[in-house]
Amino acid sequence: MINALRGMKDLLSTQIEKYDYFIKNASDIALNFGFEHIETPILEEMALFKRSVGESSDIVGKEMYEFIDKGNNNICLRPEGTAGVVRSFIQNKYDRIAGVKRFFYHGAMFRYERPQKGRLREFHQFGVECFGESNPYEDINIILLLKEILDFFKIEYTLKINSLGCEKCLPPFKENLVKFLGDIEDGLCDDCKRRIRTNPIRVFDCKNKSCQELLLDAPRLGVSLCDECSKSFNFIKNFLLEANIKYEVDSNLVRGLDYYTKTAFEFVSTEIGAQNAVAGGGRYDKLVKFLDGRDTPGIGFAIGIERILNLINLPKTEKSGYYFGAMDENAISLVYKLGVKKRKQERVEIAYNPKSLKAHLKTADKKGMRYCAVIGENELKNHQVWIKDLVKKEEFLKNIEEF
Repeated sequence: MINALRGMKDLLSTQIEKYDYFIKNASDIALNFGFEHIETPILEEMALFKRSVGESSDIVGKEMYEFIDKGNNNICLRPEGTAGVVRSFIQNKYDRIAGVKRFFYHGAMFRYERPQKGRLREFHQFGVECFGESNPYEDINIILLLKEILDFFKIEYTLKINSLGCEKCLPPFKENLVKFLGDIEDGLCDDCKRRIRTNPIRVFDCKNKSCQELLLDAPRLGVSLCDECSKSFNFIKNFLLEANIKYEVDSNLVRGLDYYTKTAFEFVSTEIGAQNAVAGGGRYDKLVKFLDGRDTPGIGFAIGIERILNLINLPKTEKSGYYFGAMDENAISLVYKLGVKKRKQERVEIAYNPKSLKAHLKTADKKGMRYCAVIGENELKNHQVWIKDLVKKEEFLKNIEEF
């Protein structure tokens, strides 16, 4: 027997219903905020993620599904959504058009990592990206959009925020941090030792307990922000306070990707176990320019859909549609033709084999149909259809022409 690959999972029955329900309503909310739908390819050039996500990240360093295709191109399955949207933004020359552009997307992402609850090798994200707006009101707008989506699905969370600084205040902070890390390097894990030389602030993202203990006295970026970054971050915090939106400033929050600058945020939930971040994002004001586009500020977020599916409750749906069945072999053809015609107007399920009335009623009820329409020997002689309304518990006969 051939099974699904490790870390890959089928979405069946209730899970796919929840997935579709989430996508529809999250998309509607994004549309209300002025975002438009975009779809990017699952396959991209490997260079896109090395240059954007960063070679210091675990994603590029350890988790990429990377291979050489038949055209000798180094390509990969996308591990996240932002880089592809930025690539599309530049390729379609939106960076050369004045104004703000807002996109939302959803789809499968791939990372080769150890599968665990809430973290699979194939997973799905819903995300948004905004280009061309540097005003901190847009940071708030993005956070409010994400909050509204989670609130719609009644998911409990804690909002954590931080500022990662900019090209002015980040370099001197990194210099001080590297000096501190040099003194404790012998006690750090191999990943953190590598990060010292690639992107030192990523050490704060390490989950190794011994590393976190050594970092307790490390310099923190929050007290090293330049005037512009400090003013912007304070504006965001004050707005959230005035709007009565609770948050925590987490100085360890640096996100897992190298392209973030200034505002970073995560929504975490205690309802999903150890992997408790359900969504996160932040600013990446230099990413468009870094990928050869015109200097354009950007900000966005992504939601890990699998992490919240089990927290979503589907609304109760009323029974609807028709179930068609025959109790006589000779009635099957007529039942099928009636069902096909009715399907142009409503949801229809057709049974291909004759069964007892009791069996047809049971199946119709199980499939959530409101009406059970049956033709037996007597109905066939009288050119009628027997119908039962499974909600009102009423039954009646109709002539086939009238039906």
